[in-house]
Amino acid sequence: MKPTIKKTDKINPNDNLIIIGSKKSDYSKFRFSKDETGYIKNCIKNKDKQISINRYKCWVYIILADEGKDKFQKLELIRKVAYKLHAAVKARKLKSVCVTDVAGNAGNVFAFAEGLALSNYQFLKYFKDAKKKESSLSEILIYCKKFPTKEADKLNILLEAVYCARNLVNEPLSFLSATQLAAEAKDLCTKAGCKVEIFEKKKIESLKMGGLLAVNRGSIDPPTFTIIEWKPANAKNKKPYILVGKGIVFDTGGLSLKPTPGSMDAMKSDMGGAAAVIGTMYSIAKAKLPVHIIGLIPATDNRPGQNAYAPQDIIKMHNGLHVEVLNTDAEGRMILADALSYAQQFKPILVIDLATLTGAATIATGQHGIVAMGTASEKIFSQLKKSGFAVYERIVELPVWDEYDEMIKSDVADIKNVGGREAGAITAGKFLQHFTKYPWIHLDIAGSAYLDEPGSYRGKAGTGAGVRLLFEFFEKI
Repeated sequence: MKPTIKKTDKINPNDNLIIIGSKKSDYSKFRFSKDETGYIKNCIKNKDKQISINRYKCWVYIILADEGKDKFQKLELIRKVAYKLHAAVKARKLKSVCVTDVAGNAGNVFAFAEGLALSNYQFLKYFKDAKKKESSLSEILIYCKKFPTKEADKLNILLEAVYCARNLVNEPLSFLSATQLAAEAKDLCTKAGCKVEIFEKKKIESLKMGGLLAVNRGSIDPPTFTIIEWKPANAKNKKPYILVGKGIVFDTGGLSLKPTPGSMDAMKSDMGGAAAVIGTMYSIAKAKLPVHIIGLIPATDNRPGQNAYAPQDIIKMHNGLHVEVLNTDAEGRMILADALSYAQQFKPILVIDLATLTGAATIATGQHGIVAMGTASEKIFSQLKKSGFAVYERIVELPVWDEYDEMIKSDVADIKNVGGREAGAITAGKFLQHFTKYPWIHLDIAGSAYLDEPGSYRGKAGTGAGVRLLFEFFEKI
């Protein structure tokens, strides 16, 4: 259940109250009893970070927030504290909590509410006793005079978008085929006000999207290509921004078959880029941001059956380039390439693609960062990195030097779809660059889109990585 965020003008006596402060804060305005005040002082003296007071009719929690190295880290630490507190909220079956900050800091309150609400996410669709397992928290009240009502509205939209993205990633292939992914995108984004068009296989064939069609050859299910557009009358940009999301709804590796443990068993998540684009488009449209933006989602599963494409095949792509396939498990770049070249017709101001593309990116950053590269200006990269720190989906920029082109040169075609063992994340990006003729950024979210274990408010399995990052980015620019 997604909790609803609401601003309140007062703290009621029976509210379950969460107070964000520090060891130096003055808590007297909360009218604690003499015994409670003594208990709070003793906990602070013992360096407790979380103080719990049972008032029988309600609970009061005092959170002593760490300062962090900078304002961004401080907000992330507050989100993580919210995650830790969520365990107590869930165990005590609290339905509503009221969050405030001693100093009236709206940013602290926003971060805590965000962390608490994201920690409340559950994917219970396939449990027989889902109702019993469901968290009781349904409402988070905000008591902070400096907290605008529009911030509560924004947070509700963001939470819904992240929840939707997580749901999509967590759905199994038995439900979420490429056709179903397109249907889910259309249902969600049209409700927010977007225009959505879905290309079926015949249309994809007529567009000569050889990469998407090649990957799909091993599947009994058809591919789809979904176009989502948000174009408000007050858009600030004349040329559109474009988002491209990798939509591999399941990746076996094709004929270059993956091992199951620790590899194929998590590959329902290989459409994490598509989920991020869908969630971002939904949030931007729902919040009515004045930006013209288009989302492109090529989608299929990658299987070794039927007439599956094979190593040493040569595929003619949408833009006319010929690609030598040396690894059918490097399929994401094949379908993204067609979408990136298709984007050229819109004469975009900037294209950002998101993909769970390489294990090399995961090795580089683990779950703590997003690998980025591209040809966009330093100013755009700087803005994106700042947004990354703001939501703590941090960007690590890698180079796209010309020397890396040598690693994907083919003896029998224009390029090959894999390089050597070195610089795997970069050569994947260099492959994609061959299909771009505009300012472009590639985001490899392989490390952060799907987590095997819960460790924070990002949860276990699908995280919705990219949604908060891109909403922050477009809101700011």
